[in-house]
Amino acid sequence: MSLSRRTLFRGAVAAGGAMVAGGLAADPAGAAPALVRAGRPMLTHGLQSGDVLADQATVWARADRPARMVVEVATEPTFRRTRTVPGALLLPGSDFTGKTVLSGLPDGADIYYRVTPVDLYDTSLAGPPLSGHLRTVPRRAKDVSFVWSGDLAGQGFGIDTARGGYRIFEQMRKLDPDFYLCNGDNIYADDPIEPTVTLPDGSLWRNIVTEEKSKVAETLDEYRGNYKYNLLDENLRRFYAEVAQIQQWDDHETHNNWYPGEILDDPLYTEKRVDVLKYRARQAYHEYVPINPVYDKENRIYRVLHHGPLLDVFVLDMRWYRDANSPDKQAFNDGGILGHEQAAWLKRELARSTARWKVISNDMPLCEVVTDAGGKFEAVSQGDNGKPLGRELQIADLLSFVKRHRIRNTVWLTTDVHYTAAHFFDPDKAAFQDFDPFWQFTSGPLNAGAFPPDAVDTTFGAQQVFVKAPPYANASPATEFQFFGQVSVSAETEAMTVRLRDNSGAVLWSKELAPQR
Repeated sequence: MSLSRRTLFRGAVAAGGAMVAGGLAADPAGAAPALVRAGRPMLTHGLQSGDVLADQATVWARADRPARMVVEVATEPTFRRTRTVPGALLLPGSDFTGKTVLSGLPDGADIYYRVTPVDLYDTSLAGPPLSGHLRTVPRRAKDVSFVWSGDLAGQGFGIDTARGGYRIFEQMRKLDPDFYLCNGDNIYADDPIEPTVTLPDGSLWRNIVTEEKSKVAETLDEYRGNYKYNLLDENLRRFYAEVAQIQQWDDHETHNNWYPGEILDDPLYTEKRVDVLKYRARQAYHEYVPINPVYDKENRIYRVLHHGPLLDVFVLDMRWYRDANSPDKQAFNDGGILGHEQAAWLKRELARSTARWKVISNDMPLCEVVTDAGGKFEAVSQGDNGKPLGRELQIADLLSFVKRHRIRNTVWLTTDVHYTAAHFFDPDKAAFQDFDPFWQFTSGPLNAGAFPPDAVDTTFGAQQVFVKAPPYANASPATEFQFFGQVSVSAETEAMTVRLRDNSGAVLWSKELAPQR
């Protein structure tokens, strides 16, 4: 009797046993941990895959002690015929995490992989395997579907198992997407988790708590602990085992609203130099997310993922290379929110793209006015609705380039602001008009406080066509104000459909975009 993919994954998660962190098995109910038995290595935090291409994918795992991840690859969930890959070493220097790049995969196929941890010194000692799934990119036109969102475990809202944990991931999993685009704030390193949060109705949000998540992250181990905390959630582990990822970052992977060179004015921190913290945060990020191991000497995260003839996904980094947060009214382009090198890269890659749709994943919105303390601004716009100033100058230059080079069918996806919205950018209603019309779609958070909508800057003619947000600040994940988006592209018509959904999976609003040729 053959197993269905759903049955396989339920069994794989169950076979994983208790979650393990730093040599201790965490009780999901939050009880004191028990010592791990000596002997065979164990996989501790599920499996992940990411940055999938037509013939290649990156697979991630973590063990409880030094081991090698041995990966079996098959095109059937029964693993009747497999190819075995001796994978990465899982060593203390990377907190026992490792990533193996699988190559020679068939395109446009469901790939099943099984990871077994094997002792480094005695290969007869192998721990129980875990199984995962991913879907490779098709070389020919084929229907494409993916989901996106961000902002996980923010504002003190962690894993409340009595309320279903990170339940939004189960709704995304049910859609069987080709991949998941995390738009940033995959952790909240600056936001400790307390045992309880009192909600407006007087009830309690009860968090699983860990030592590493009980203070702000400053050390490398504390940053690592933020990723391990999220991986305690059953919904998240099941989703990650079944759906490949494209990971991005924003600010909370390090500290709220940070920029290079900043000295923090935050009493919770003993290390106040962001330029020290960001390197620890970056190491933990690369250890714990399934991004392809190296893109350049700086381990950059901005990159383009080619998803067949219908779709290219451009992943931006609006954090590492940005100018300082300020009133954002300088009259010259000082590098803006992307930095000069990344902006030039984006122009080159957009001009080279032959995909029908170019999705630009911007971790910060273009038109929503996101403020920072002291009269400063965090995102692109400062709300004056006039000619481009500050970071808007860089975006104006980019939009003009897209128009001048007749680059069609660009769509921007973002999260960050903790509500869901659709904005149409209309040059006829803009202070700056040298661009072609386009859409930006916003959706999040995954499991964090939700907030009322921000003001909309009309420098680029942004019109808020749809929005759903709470009428008060910091609405909890117990409400319906948690969101994700879904994008589908039809191989037959090449039309793109964007659906904005809540944490029940219900479609709140949708828009079909016809391709321009």
